[in-house]
Amino acid sequence: GFAHFISFFESYYFGRLLRNTLTISLATLVFGFPAPIILALLLNEVRHERYKRVIQTVSYLPHFISLVVVCSIIREFTGSSGLINDIVEALGGQRQSLLLNGKAFVPIYVISGVWQHVGWNCIVYLAALSGIDPTLYEAATVDGANRWRRLWHITLPGIRSTIIILLIMRVGSILSVSWQEILLLQNPLTEGVSEVIQTFVYKRGIIDADYGYSAAVGLFQSVIGFAMVVT
Repeated sequence: GFAHFISFFESYYFGRLLRNTLTISLATLVFGFPAPIILALLLNEVRHERYKRVIQTVSYLPHFISLVVVCSIIREFTGSSGLINDIVEALGGQRQSLLLNGKAFVPIYVISGVWQHVGWNCIVYLAALSGIDPTLYEAATVDGANRWRRLWHITLPGIRSTIIILLIMRVGSILSVSWQEILLLQNPLTEGVSEVIQTFVYKRGIIDADYGYSAAVGLFQSVIGFAMVVT
């Protein structure tokens, strides 16, 4: 029963898939995980309620846009005649299709993910912030604590447990990425850096109908995720 596992571990694809998956997932974790926390902290400091609600609504909207539409927007913006290349050319650079550049694929994926989900993900932190006792801030203000001191000694400790729980859940999915977005943005020139375990499972299992092999690869991914959560 271990033939498929042995075949996968000894194959050329194993090292590349694991490297690409970890690279994309860790980049998303490093830049994507703190983003909603920072946004929630900034929104918590806004005292004008109407202005705060407008910012919240605008930041939530991308989450409800279809992934196909999002990827279409990304293709238009990063194309050789897109807005980003207009800016690059204005700064003295040369036009190029960024999605055909392997080095640009991971930054594009991470930035688009942060833009689409940062507003939605910050809702949990805003809920946690609403549970902090306001009298703590009043007492700290009386004692002479400035805004930074109140943030460091009251706000962050107040949402620490929420941050830790969500971080544990995120680490558990360290080998899971938004493979649908990768498939929509992928092309033959960037497969070397964009092919991840989930896209490989999809192509091998659904397209090639090799269900046993793809199930073994998927199980390997689940076992690693379980081990990370326990750790």
